[in-house]
Amino acid sequence: MELKDMNNMEDRLIVPQKFKNVLFALIGIGIISMIAGFVMDPHRAWANYLLNNYYFVSLAIGAAFFGAIQYISQAGWSAAFKRIPEAMASYVPVAAVFFMLMYFGMHSIFHWTHEGITETDALIAHKAPYLNIPFFFLRVVLFFGLWIIMIRLLRKISLKEDAEGGMQHFYDSEKYSKVIIFIIAISFTLFAIDMIMSLEPHWFSALFAAKSFIAAFLHAATVITLIVIILHKIGHLRMLNRSHLHDFSRYIFMLSIVWGYFNFAEFMLIWYGNIPEETIFYVHRSHGAFGVLFYANIILNWFIPFLFLMPRMTSRSKVYILPVIVILMIGQYTELYYYIWPAVLKEAKFGLLEIGTYLGFLGLFALVVTNTLSKANLVPKNHPYLEESIYHQF
Repeated sequence: MELKDMNNMEDRLIVPQKFKNVLFALIGIGIISMIAGFVMDPHRAWANYLLNNYYFVSLAIGAAFFGAIQYISQAGWSAAFKRIPEAMASYVPVAAVFFMLMYFGMHSIFHWTHEGITETDALIAHKAPYLNIPFFFLRVVLFFGLWIIMIRLLRKISLKEDAEGGMQHFYDSEKYSKVIIFIIAISFTLFAIDMIMSLEPHWFSALFAAKSFIAAFLHAATVITLIVIILHKIGHLRMLNRSHLHDFSRYIFMLSIVWGYFNFAEFMLIWYGNIPEETIFYVHRSHGAFGVLFYANIILNWFIPFLFLMPRMTSRSKVYILPVIVILMIGQYTELYYYIWPAVLKEAKFGLLEIGTYLGFLGLFALVVTNTLSKANLVPKNHPYLEESIYHQF
């Protein structure tokens, strides 16, 4: 197939109405679950709201970072699949609305927002210039504003490349990708501190923000791979081969190792330093279900990906990759649950509320992603590395 033919190749996603109905049903389950939660147990409902908000926005931001890295590194193998991270990143404006609505649950989630807390807690009083509701939401607006502007700019350039061709759009994408990686690296680490670490304002960890950023990148790469495989399974992205799967697996494998390193380094430094302001985090999570989750996080997010994706044979096979992807998606939920529940509820609770809320957010995320995917050709046109990507073999 000539490059001219590839640029004219149509690969459009038409989302069946039945699939949309399933997604609407999932969203409905989520709405019912949240309403029931707010009526019966508001603190637990807001904990679920925060977890799922953070879960899916981290996938969107991680996907935007993944796409930017492909441009900066001038990666050829992934060029044919760039529509997937673009579509995932399109969820960010939706997430922005949900995070602004979190204003109504601040007192149920964050200890430092309680009235009069600065008068009785010297440490929170010391942090009050940063940890206060107006400045908190000012940061949220700033972060989401920057993310939305850059994501939409890169998407606009990408679609222009399809329509007009030429190298200038590729150069522009590469240039702005160099900007967005720094914006994301700085803003998302601060965002993770605001949303997760500040749940326990007495706790200190120098590595938490970096670990949260790596976790977002890891799980976004995982979901990108899942979407690529699903699209291939239903007849799209026909160029997908074992070499592409190998490269996607290398991302997951590499990032799971980096996540494991940061997770170990954080624990080791806190254990060795033995400073109460740091060890308090693990003391609260050392018993019962939370103690089990400590090891579950390591197994789900590091050990299983490391074990199954290290061999060349398994890293090129969907039979092995798909179970690892599902495990990592569970691992991301488990990690956030491990952070949020001891801080907000002080005890482990898991039931229909948690399942229903997750399904609702999953349905909304899938609806946004599939809607964006359907608006442009799945195989980008006029990309300078498209031929290399389609015929990628090693």
